[in-house]
Amino acid sequence: MSEPAKAAEKKKEGYAPSHAREVMRPGFFIKLALMMAIDALGLYGIFTAYMVKSWAVLVIMALLLLAVNWVYFSKRMIPAKYLVPGMVFLLIYQVFVMGYTGYVSFTNYGQGHNSTKDDAIASILKASEQRAPGAVNVPAAIVQEGSGLGLVVADPATGTLKEGNADTPLREVKGTVSGGMISEVDGYTILKLNEILNRQSEVAKLTVPVSSDPNDGYYKSDDGSTAYLAKSTYSYDSAADTLTDSATGTVYTADNKTGVFVDSAGNQLNPGWRVFIGFDNYRNMVTSSDLAGPFFKALVWSFIFAVLSVLSTFAFGLILALVFSDKRIKGRKIYQSLMILPYAFPAFLATLVWRGMLNTDFGFINNVFLGGANIPWLTNGLLAKVSILGVNLWLGFPYMFLVCLGALQSLPGDIEEAAKIDGASGLRTVMSIKLPLVLQATVPLLIASFAFNFNNFSLIYMLTGGGPNYPGLSVPVGESDILISMVYKIAIDSGAPNYGLASAMSIVIFIVVGVIAWLGFRQTKTLEEL
Repeated sequence: MSEPAKAAEKKKEGYAPSHAREVMRPGFFIKLALMMAIDALGLYGIFTAYMVKSWAVLVIMALLLLAVNWVYFSKRMIPAKYLVPGMVFLLIYQVFVMGYTGYVSFTNYGQGHNSTKDDAIASILKASEQRAPGAVNVPAAIVQEGSGLGLVVADPATGTLKEGNADTPLREVKGTVSGGMISEVDGYTILKLNEILNRQSEVAKLTVPVSSDPNDGYYKSDDGSTAYLAKSTYSYDSAADTLTDSATGTVYTADNKTGVFVDSAGNQLNPGWRVFIGFDNYRNMVTSSDLAGPFFKALVWSFIFAVLSVLSTFAFGLILALVFSDKRIKGRKIYQSLMILPYAFPAFLATLVWRGMLNTDFGFINNVFLGGANIPWLTNGLLAKVSILGVNLWLGFPYMFLVCLGALQSLPGDIEEAAKIDGASGLRTVMSIKLPLVLQATVPLLIASFAFNFNNFSLIYMLTGGGPNYPGLSVPVGESDILISMVYKIAIDSGAPNYGLASAMSIVIFIVVGVIAWLGFRQTKTLEEL
């Protein structure tokens, strides 16, 4: 046998035992258990995506699951084992979230437009259903189906038993009818009278479609032992894509551009459905008579609030750091500890305390400091903004104090000594030597602080709630709202949530913060170092 062949044989012989030893290590079984758990969760997610017919999510999850298994069971992908977790979380919590938010911003997703067109049609037909003309009571039974309820009825035409639930049309099953009542259904448990009474609200809401065609109607049961056929006063024509009101003869035509059924007079049927509307949300954001003014005011105030917050907290923190970094001050360690107390206290609790202190009628500041004055700190537009800046100064200066103190203490002592020898005054030393060196170390943190304050939702929400509100608007937007709190009110806190518009505003915030982050990278040359 040649030398290369012998070496290959030895390598092969040596590989098997080492591989066997690796398989028998405890770490391998831990990895195997973790991968089994991940695979189980992944398969559950894939199954859920299949049930709701979310094909894009299904494909992405399947590819991710295959990639993770390949990486962690392959000997050639050792570096990737450390990169994959971060990449997966980045894709799920950053890329997907921003991508989906961007998609929603181009739709009319919101109140009355939450689902698909088929769901909208079914909802309209259900909302107007009533007992069908000539419908008779037929034997019925309420059965347990998974975690929900199902309805079994005796077909009046054939006498066969059929079972279905709110999501599944009637299908034929086997059972027994005796004495005009359904006594047994193969594969199902029939609820007894006391069980029906305990779940009466569920029984009353249960409607089972006769077939996949919503025009065929639904079976409903009032007492759990009989059921009747109910049909909608509307009928849907799939060929013409219209809904017709049988009582008035009014025809509603589907407007697939706005996602509603509308008649010739412009009257709409609710609910509608989600459709792609292009840049309408972005256009309404800056041109709508109801939103454009508050939006631009909130945008300007967001910048002013972020800039003034950074400047005020940094200036105050720097001054305190310059004072308490002087070794001639006795007990400076105690003072330094006291300065960071606001930073140690939970910010949202501190904000609520300040809200009580700034109360117009009962606040500590008005009643004690100002001798019973009636100053509307939180209900006047200008004073509310001043209050926000003041409270944020109290919350933010300890962080800047710590940063500046650390930067000052890291400066070489011989620099200050050289300045004194050259005859520089204390102010000149601070302005020409200490401040530039501190800024060189803190500018990236100042940019990050700007981005944080630009999205400082909790302070606005806890202190003023964005108020005082502008009068006459459909959305409760106020004078002290910044963009992120305005997004919250449009998406959640209004009577008619508009997720599409809120997503468009979120994209604007993302662009602003992204530009700030880009400037921060350029300032610190982080990208070049990487």
